[in-house]
Amino acid sequence: MSDPDVGADAGAARPMAALTELRVLDGPNLYFPRAAIKLTLDITGLSQASSEQAMAWATDLGLSRTRAGQPGSAQRQRLAVRVLARVVRLIAAASGTSRLGLRVRPSNDPHEVVVAYPWLHHDRAVELGHQLETCLARWGEADVVELVSAAGAAVRATASGRRPSAISPSVPVASVTGTNGKTTTTRLLAHLSMTAGRRTAWSSTDGVVVQGEVVEPGDYSGPAGARAVLTSDGVQLGVLETARGGLLLRGMGVTRNDVSVVTNVSADHLGLQGIDTVDQLAEVKAVVTRVTSRTGWCVLNGEDPRVLAMMRRATGRPWVFALDPDAPALRTALDGGGRGITVLDGSITVLRSDADPDPLIAVLDVPVTLAGLSRHNVANALAAAAAGLGLGLERDAVVEGLRTFQPDVRLNPGRMNVWTIPVAGGTVTVVIDLAHNEAGLEALLDVCEGLRMPGAQLHLGLGTAGDRTEEILVGLGEIAGRRADDVAIVHKERYLRGRTREDLETSLRAGLAAVGKAGVPSFPDELSGLQGLLARAVDGDVVAVMCHADRPLLDEWLLAEGATPDGADDVRAKVVAARGEHPQEEQIAALWAHADATDRQRLLLAMLDADPDDPRLMFEWASALDAAGHEAEAVPAYRAALRDGLREPHRHRAMLQLGSSLTVLGRVEEALDILSQVREQRPSSAAAQGFYALALRAGSRSDRALAVLMEALLTHAADPDDQDYRAVLLRYVGGGG
Repeated sequence: MSDPDVGADAGAARPMAALTELRVLDGPNLYFPRAAIKLTLDITGLSQASSEQAMAWATDLGLSRTRAGQPGSAQRQRLAVRVLARVVRLIAAASGTSRLGLRVRPSNDPHEVVVAYPWLHHDRAVELGHQLETCLARWGEADVVELVSAAGAAVRATASGRRPSAISPSVPVASVTGTNGKTTTTRLLAHLSMTAGRRTAWSSTDGVVVQGEVVEPGDYSGPAGARAVLTSDGVQLGVLETARGGLLLRGMGVTRNDVSVVTNVSADHLGLQGIDTVDQLAEVKAVVTRVTSRTGWCVLNGEDPRVLAMMRRATGRPWVFALDPDAPALRTALDGGGRGITVLDGSITVLRSDADPDPLIAVLDVPVTLAGLSRHNVANALAAAAAGLGLGLERDAVVEGLRTFQPDVRLNPGRMNVWTIPVAGGTVTVVIDLAHNEAGLEALLDVCEGLRMPGAQLHLGLGTAGDRTEEILVGLGEIAGRRADDVAIVHKERYLRGRTREDLETSLRAGLAAVGKAGVPSFPDELSGLQGLLARAVDGDVVAVMCHADRPLLDEWLLAEGATPDGADDVRAKVVAARGEHPQEEQIAALWAHADATDRQRLLLAMLDADPDDPRLMFEWASALDAAGHEAEAVPAYRAALRDGLREPHRHRAMLQLGSSLTVLGRVEEALDILSQVREQRPSSAAAQGFYALALRAGSRSDRALAVLMEALLTHAADPDDQDYRAVLLRYVGGGG
């Protein structure tokens, strides 16, 4: 039989239990570190039977010293586990198998039980499942001994059939799994391997790739991807993204690995294939760690308790990664003869118990981290570096690979790809990322907040696949509504996965409404959503799209519109600017701290000559002129800085200083016009009120100047008497203004 999914006839009699699915797992899986058969059984008959009937079935099998429990109870489900285990073992023994590994588990569904056993010969293993089905259907119609004997004889008479298809690798192999970050970690690890000169093949949700060339597009994060990678011509190292679905439906594609990586475990794809909780999902992910060679390494996230717990049953040596260098998990790994990797003094650093810390490279010099802004990509870089070293790659090659892996559409498509697109009056940053669950969305928004200019807005295209639970969909809406200034729902027709667009949108809107976000527009696809968001964005804003389906279309459209992908230097410059800083912030601060007026002007003029269009440098030049008493020269310099797009927090300062200089020059009406704008924009600024009052006094309006100062004083006063006398004081000075 070649089909791994075999269902029983729904109309067959089931006095005790009935087979609903027979699944062939060709490699290591949730139940065994080798190929197995998984049987899913409907135990409604046994579950709903009277206590007397249930005990009669148990007694037939020699299980008289047990309790039946009430119909439909968890106790009855446990009885079914014992009964089914006994039947399977009896049939196996009758077929000549004296020792059979067996796992029987209750399901979250009280009317369901899973039975699993390992296999070496496909046809005989499948026949055992069918004979179990036959026995269960006829239970009570014939003698138990006769039923079991006939079933065993049928299994024994069946031809052996094929052997398991999981590959025993002849080259070093890494298996990478996790809820978030596994694709990026896979790509980065493969890049490290190629940098080290190894002919490398890898598989992921994007396809099978050999030396950077896609040879098979599509989702190859399961056994088919492993086979394609390890049978590639001349491959010297394989990296296998190992997803939950493949592990559950077919098992792993390899019998072992040399390095296993688990990035994290969080709520995603729950409610599918019997996995309903995060703890159950963690158990699935842990499969890769239980087939790691004993001389290999299990690279585990030390800041995720569920991942760290995998250390107890892992077969390889522990190599823990953590962003926090004081994370207890690092000490646990070192004390257990393992290794650690963390960020120490700003550098990715390897820890060993028998050596000093080894700093590999500064985080700022690792492009995938987006100048350290993307914390989850810092973690991915830690994991990939540990895995690379664990596979035996040379240290220098690992460092060079970390330095040269760009998070762009060529090396890491669809994962934190950052673009700059021109808009009227400036530019907007666009971020394209998968962000398929709550943790992914939080990470995306962290990056966006670190890229937007002070005072700018964050626009988000919100959307995900339909196979998420209601709780996750509502949670995504809440996160989006709470953290983004502007939200639009973007649909993904190819990823509805059983839901309707209306159903998906209703759930997302419920989350948005819970945090007060109403009137959110929706778009039929990701491209139109990006276009709609950009139409509302202005200079300095950030537009992010949770992109699943249309990434190539978005990339193509962005290029056609004159957008350019950001390199590491571009991202770093944006991060610095978003902090209100300049790339030469330290030099500017040093000038004002130490240089005298003449030296300060000379050095600033040299900096401005090198970059005459930089509004921040023009502002500093104007300030230097102003400080030296050259207000007439400072005024046009201030105006030039403002005209050329000087941003906050320096823009309002330039306006204040321009107003002050105009006042000194006797151009009072111009000063009042500029300072009025600052007062309106920043009503709580005492400096704005003060400069405005000085301009009023210079224009022979001392009474009004006093009123403005009195109003500002009382606004910031804290003594209880101040408010009692507020009206009187303001009346004496004319009420302010």
